[in-house]
Amino acid sequence: MLPARRFNGQYGLTDFFNDFFENRSLEKVEFTTPAINVKENDTEYKIEVAAPGACKDDFKVHLNKDGNLVIEMEKQDKCCCKDKEEEKKECKYLRKEFSYSKFTQTLLLPDNADRENIDAQVLNGILKVRIPKMEKPRQEDQKKVIEVK
Repeated sequence: MLPARRFNGQYGLTDFFNDFFENRSLEKVEFTTPAINVKENDTEYKIEVAAPGACKDDFKVHLNKDGNLVIEMEKQDKCCCKDKEEEKKECKYLRKEFSYSKFTQTLLLPDNADRENIDAQVLNGILKVRIPKMEKPRQEDQKKVIEVK
């Protein structure tokens, strides 16, 4: 099985040698950080992190000792919902473009953020974090882990 060639406008010497020798050990490595949206309404803040292919086990969301929201994602070459039969089989890649990626983002929360009621869930490749607003500003910083659903 041969994949269709994708052309992104950059054809370099590495591509020439890979094509000539059919050696995929010199593949290009691309690093990207997930896109983040931050929204606000009268009652809450909403954070969305685009992470296609990631599942809830890839994320860690917590408040650090300073009361800042920390979003971490670590995506390895695995699948959260892998078929048990697939796990037992040994695989030999003919072409591999999925890779390991890691991402950390720390967000400073406003004083009116209700740190006790933050929740997070992954839906269709998007991590959604909801931070309710409080009427009174917070009194003290506390470290808390938020469960990703």
